[in-house]
Amino acid sequence: MTFERNITNKRVIHDLKKRSTIGIIFYILLAFIVIFPENYYSRHATFTLIFLLSITGICLFRLLHLIVSKKMGEHYETLNKNIFFASVIATALVWGIAYAPIILQKGEYITQTLMIVCICGLCAGGVVAFIPNWRLSIIFNISMLMPATIIMLASGLNIPLAIMTVLYSIYMVLIALRGNREYWDALENEYLLELKSLELAQLSNTDALTGIYNRRFFNDAFEKEWKRSGRDNSILSVIIFDIDYFKKINDTFGHQVGDEYLKKIAETLTSVFQRGSDIVARYGGEEFIVLLPGIDTDHAFQLAEKAKYKIEPVTIDHQGEKVRATISAGVNSCIPNFNSRSDSIINGADQALYMAKQQGRNRVVALPPP
Repeated sequence: MTFERNITNKRVIHDLKKRSTIGIIFYILLAFIVIFPENYYSRHATFTLIFLLSITGICLFRLLHLIVSKKMGEHYETLNKNIFFASVIATALVWGIAYAPIILQKGEYITQTLMIVCICGLCAGGVVAFIPNWRLSIIFNISMLMPATIIMLASGLNIPLAIMTVLYSIYMVLIALRGNREYWDALENEYLLELKSLELAQLSNTDALTGIYNRRFFNDAFEKEWKRSGRDNSILSVIIFDIDYFKKINDTFGHQVGDEYLKKIAETLTSVFQRGSDIVARYGGEEFIVLLPGIDTDHAFQLAEKAKYKIEPVTIDHQGEKVRATISAGVNSCIPNFNSRSDSIINGADQALYMAKQQGRNRVVALPPP
């Protein structure tokens, strides 16, 4: 798995909304602060009404959409994303279009100064808030600054302010691109850390030689399954496998051959016990253990027999010789209850394995159900 940058997934949308929600209130508050000093609203009543209704309407819509979108299913994910983007751009355009006529009005110095300060502040805040998506950040910047800039340049009025606005816009674009890179660097580091954590967790739960679960993982899983089966009053089976005369293989052919044979046994067992709930683990040197939730004694015995027969023809070629062995198994089943110890079923399976060894090996013995 590779980390993909600039993909607008759920995490990014969540971050965009979280970073920009508080700003929605300020778009409305600052609009009133710009309009009401010096009785500006009374001299430009129509413009004031249109501006305030527009910005209040779009901001209330954004707040409502934040609430509603949480209750909508994944089927509407793309629609909600597009609505969010469109409403953000609409917010910037309302302020940007309002900025244009105000900056050209003669004698409205207080309102113009307030508007410039608010536009610069809102633009900077929006650019930083939308950094996770650099396109949205730049479009927000352009939508807020460029309408007035174009009008000033086209009319030849206040050219120095227009040039400063263009330079400021370019600076905001650079901030957006740099911030976006840093944001995705942080996400990639988080992704790699999670990946490393998963790898470490897998290593801690996996037997290094065979690649199947180790005893530590089995013990944890067994305790959980024991409690679950007790609550559900469902049967639980355990099989313990032991390779017959495995020490002979190590002594005769070496530990490397013995290790290869253990790997083959692990592969064979996992090919027999394939349910998602089945747990196959290496329990000791040449011992393997299998946990079978919901499987009774007869069924567990049949599966153990199947594994035994599949293991019989397994061989390792070593210097022209066929290395092979047989396996013995002990089966035990029970329905857990609060009066029984969790290790009783494992002790029973171990007892059945001992009986299989005593009876000549290469066989499966099951303890009768209690």
